[in-house]
Amino acid sequence: MKSKTDGKRISKRVEVTNVTRNGVWLLVRDREYFLPYGDFPWFKNATIGQVINVKLVSPGHLFWPDLDVDLDVESLENTENYPLVYKS
Repeated sequence: MKSKTDGKRISKRVEVTNVTRNGVWLLVRDREYFLPYGDFPWFKNATIGQVINVKLVSPGHLFWPDLDVDLDVESLENTENYPLVYKS
């Protein structure tokens, strides 16, 4: 059976590469981002299973179904343009 990619590299489009006590490392389409818990508090008390269950539902849209968290990839690249208002 012939590969549908015709020899092109196959890679995950989104992957959590590391979870630390300071934040989450995320690889999106071959670009790595660090999501510190101060800017992305939804991940701080989440389980590893909840954090790694992430979907790239469109080229610029990430979704964590277990946490009901939606993020725009643009917000990872320019966090200063997306101030967080969080109430606990």
